Amino acid sequence: MHIEPSDESGADAARHSAAIRFPIPRTVPLDPPAELTELRSRCPVAPVLLHDGTPAWLVTRYDDVRTVLGDDRFSSVGSWRFQPSASRAAAEKGEKSFTAMDPPEHTFFRKLLTRHFTVKRIGELGPAVAEIVDDAITEMLGMPQPVDLVKALAFPIASRTMCHFIGVPYEDHEWYEERANIRSVMGADPVEVAQATNDLLDYVDRLVDVKLATPADDLMTRLAQELLVPGIVSRADLVAILRLLLTAGHETTATMIGTGTFVLLQHPDQLAQMLANRELVPDVVEELLRYVSMLHSTIVRVAKEEVELSGTCVHAGDGLIATPGAANKDPEVFPEPHRFDIHRDARHHIAFGYGVHQCLGQPVARLELRTVFNTLFDRIPGLRLAVPAEEVPFNDSNLIGVSSLPVTW
Repeated sequence: MHIEPSDESGADAARHSAAIRFPIPRTVPLDPPAELTELRSRCPVAPVLLHDGTPAWLVTRYDDVRTVLGDDRFSSVGSWRFQPSASRAAAEKGEKSFTAMDPPEHTFFRKLLTRHFTVKRIGELGPAVAEIVDDAITEMLGMPQPVDLVKALAFPIASRTMCHFIGVPYEDHEWYEERANIRSVMGADPVEVAQATNDLLDYVDRLVDVKLATPADDLMTRLAQELLVPGIVSRADLVAILRLLLTAGHETTATMIGTGTFVLLQHPDQLAQMLANRELVPDVVEELLRYVSMLHSTIVRVAKEEVELSGTCVHAGDGLIATPGAANKDPEVFPEPHRFDIHRDARHHIAFGYGVHQCLGQPVARLELRTVFNTLFDRIPGLRLAVPAEEVPFNDSNLIGVSSLPVTW
C-alpha cells in the first residue's frame, strides 16, 4: 500500500510553519531533550520539520505512542520518507525485510520466524551465552588498564552471540560491524549508507549458499532449509530477514551492555542491592531498558486515514514520529521517570517497540543482558570508571548510549 503525503489544511500548514526542527539535540545524554518533556504536557502531538523541510508530527505521550505503534490505522510502509536525517532515510529505504511491511504480509513473515525466538528456544542458548560472556571477561582481564569496556566486552559478547545463533563466521565481525555502524550514524553520507546496505545483503546472500552446501546447527541453515528450499519465501526475502537479524541484533545489545554498565556504576547503592539479591537482575534489566531508551531517531509510522490523536487531527499520508524515549519517561506512567530505580515495575516500557512490529529478538537481548550483569561484577568486583562520568563519550548515531567506556579495577 502506497500512501502519498497529505495536502495540509490551512491550520496544519500554519502550525508547521512555526514547527521546531527535529531531531532536537540532547543536553543530558540519557534524558530526552527538555523540549520533548515540555511538549508532552503542552502539545503531545506537535508539528516538526525534518532535515529536508518535510513536515511531520512528533508524538511524545506514552498512550499516544502505543496507539501509533499498535493501531492498524498507522502504517510502516513508506515511513522512510519521515526519518529525521538523510542517512536514516537511506537506511530505512534500503530495508527490505518484514519490518517495512504491514499485515498481512508482515504477519506471514513474522509467523515463520516466531518459533525460533520463543523464550524456551532462546533459553537453550543460555550455556553458550554464559561461555561467551565468561570468555570475553577473561580476555578483558588480560588487557592493560584502562580498558574500553564497549570495545573489549560489549561488542564481542553481542557479536559472538549473534554469530553463534545465526551462523555467521565471527572472523567477519569487524567488516559487518563497520557497515552496520555506517547505517546508524545520523550524519552519514546517504550514498555510503546505501552501499553499506547492499554490501551486507550481498554478504548474507553468499552465506546462504554456504549453508545450503554445508549445513550447520544454526538459524541460517534452518531458515534456508525450512523456508527457501521448499519455496515458502524468496531468496531476496530470506536474505533481507537475515541481514536485519544480524545487524539489529548485535549493535543494540552491545549499546545496552556498555550503557547499562555505565548506569549501574553511577548508582552503586542499587548495584549493591542487585549483587546481594540476584532475583532483582531481571527487574534491573527492564529498568535499564526503560531508563536508557536507546532509539534516538525513534520509530516512524504513516497515517493510513484521518485520525484524531490527543486533540490533533492527523491526515492520511502524514508522518508520525513516535518517541519511546519520551514515552518511557512519561510521569503519568512512570512516577519520577528521570530517576533510575531498580525496584519500580518497568516491564511495560516500550524500549522494544509495541504492537505487531515489537522487536522479535528481545528474548536474545534479555538473555545477554541478564547474563552479563549476573557475571561481570562477580568476575571484576572492583570495576569502576577510569574517567569522570561527564567525560564518557556518547554516540552520534541512531542509538543513544556510550560510544566508549574507559574502566579500570
